[in-house]
Amino acid sequence: MSAARLLYVEDDEGLGFVTRDNLELHGFTVEHLNDGTAAAERIREGTSGVDLCLLDVMLPGVDGFELARLVREQDRDMPILFLTAKSLEEDRLRGLRLGADDYITKPFSVEELILRIEVFLRRSRVRPVAAAAFDPGQLGAYRFEVRELRLSHPDEASPRRLTRREAELLQLLSSRREQVLERATILEQIWGTNDYFLGRSLDVFVSRLRKYLRRDARVRIENIHGVGFTLTIAAAD
Repeated sequence: MSAARLLYVEDDEGLGFVTRDNLELHGFTVEHLNDGTAAAERIREGTSGVDLCLLDVMLPGVDGFELARLVREQDRDMPILFLTAKSLEEDRLRGLRLGADDYITKPFSVEELILRIEVFLRRSRVRPVAAAAFDPGQLGAYRFEVRELRLSHPDEASPRRLTRREAELLQLLSSRREQVLERATILEQIWGTNDYFLGRSLDVFVSRLRKYLRRDARVRIENIHGVGFTLTIAAAD
């Protein structure tokens, strides 16, 4: 973790100084910008070498939502964590739909922030799937290439590139297909903790995967009310 480089965008001078100082004391390399416009220019130059982005939502010039969109144009896999005083659910869901991995509401403890960062960095590589009696990469007509973060269908011109979080979730569901995975189990394995608001994040990611898999009606991610999810693949006719 000590080599991880963070791009941190926060316009509150006092909070930015304290947070950056604490992150650096924990071994992170922190590039701190306090203006949305400057951050947008930095992102457009490329995000190579950055391991994770910490983005405030309310920023002068360009807000955090737009910065997240720019990051996703550059890198589909970059972990993005919003730091925001906004607590409205629609704001959180908007950020997740733009491709953010998580959010933390101000005021926050530095200890919690560091734990969240470490969870994302530990999961920055997709874990290999354990041996199974079926091909975990074959999902009906879809081919799921875990390490390459690709999902392809013969009727689509090019493979879809998944984010790491999307690939981790699809990998877990695929490796345990036809089994009911409890929400708590999914949250602990993918996000590192069982949290109510992260549960809403899970719902957003499941909705994305359902959309990606919609070309094959045999492949379904079913919601088991009050319990969790199961990925099922019906036999070909």
